[in-house]
Amino acid sequence: MDFFPIILVIHLLLAVALVGVVLLQRSEGGALGMGGGGGGLMSGRAAGNLLTRTTGILAGAFFLTSLALAIIANNRTGGGSPFDKVPAAAPAAAPAQPAVPAEPAAPISK
Repeated sequence: MDFFPIILVIHLLLAVALVGVVLLQRSEGGALGMGGGGGGLMSGRAAGNLLTRTTGILAGAFFLTSLALAIIANNRTGGGSPFDKVPAAAPAAAPAQPAVPAEPAAPISK
């Protein structure tokens, strides 16, 4: 069974989820002015801990799926470098006689 498409879909879902979780986090400087109000379901510390932990888990899973995709892709192509498949060039043959300079087309004046 080919797992490449399955892992690729999981990888893309992890990428979207990771972007979403990172965008949900409160910025330290509050540069955008959207720092999130004081009310809500969770306190600032609890939300920060949950989002930080979720980001770490998603990042680890993203890293693992990246490695899995790279290994599967390498096994699909047969491995090795594309440069390994290039045939070696034959060594250039040495000229049999030394080259004689050509005579000038016009006479040289003295």
